[in-house]
Amino acid sequence: MRRAIYDIIETGEKYPALNKAYSVFMLCCIAVSIIPLLFKEITPAMIKLDSIIVWVFIADYGLRLITADLKYEMGFKSFIKYPFSAIAIIDLLSILPSLGFIHESFKVLRVVRMHRYTRVFRIAQTLRIFKVVRYTRSTAVLAKVLRDSRDALIIVTALAVGYILSTALIMFNVEPQTFDTFFDAVYWATVSLTTVGYGDIYSVTVAGRLISMISSFVGIAIVALPSCIITAAFVKELNSDDSVNFDGLYLYDNSNKHDDRGGCEGCDKYDSCDKSSDE
Repeated sequence: MRRAIYDIIETGEKYPALNKAYSVFMLCCIAVSIIPLLFKEITPAMIKLDSIIVWVFIADYGLRLITADLKYEMGFKSFIKYPFSAIAIIDLLSILPSLGFIHESFKVLRVVRMHRYTRVFRIAQTLRIFKVVRYTRSTAVLAKVLRDSRDALIIVTALAVGYILSTALIMFNVEPQTFDTFFDAVYWATVSLTTVGYGDIYSVTVAGRLISMISSFVGIAIVALPSCIITAAFVKELNSDDSVNFDGLYLYDNSNKHDDRGGCEGCDKYDSCDKSSDE
């Protein structure tokens, strides 16, 4: 009985039709449960609908728990391991708000639950096309550039965070009437540093406006630094004669040395090679 339940809710090897129907049913329940989150005012009908759907989620959680040993094949330890798995925690956090244990905002985690059931549409297989990105030269070069520039980028990030916190602390004390909390000051400093400036919080004193002007100028420099670092490293890497190895995969070779037969060692072409014909 438990093995049949596990096949229906997980694998679908013996009962593919039931597995597909169960996945579609759960997707519909999740989609319906998200609808109330789109509205500020909750109607009694929405509350009633949510209370029904949450019991569906509880049943699903219970079925997965009692079949955990079939999933992990660890005996009794499986029943202890499953509640601490990432997806089980997400399932639980999406259930508890409807029971009044935690804040309603955790209901948005129900969106994450959808990935478990979308296998019925074979979305995971269509996403395999993105694996080709790993094997492109540009991706390998970019990954190497980010790896080589890691220390400089960390320093710039630390500088930006330090400047944001320092400016926020100064403004929080210069204009206490403008910022109700220190977090408001941090928000203002971040927006000012990135030169976005939403305008919902702004300085009103001469000292505060002076700090705002300085913060904007410093922000232009700090925001530009990562771009400069990455661009310089990228250009350096492209001009390098070294081959790029990414995750053990040989991607390209810039040597292209011509052999005695007029071909190129780098591309294994002879008469049809553009380089050899040019020479």
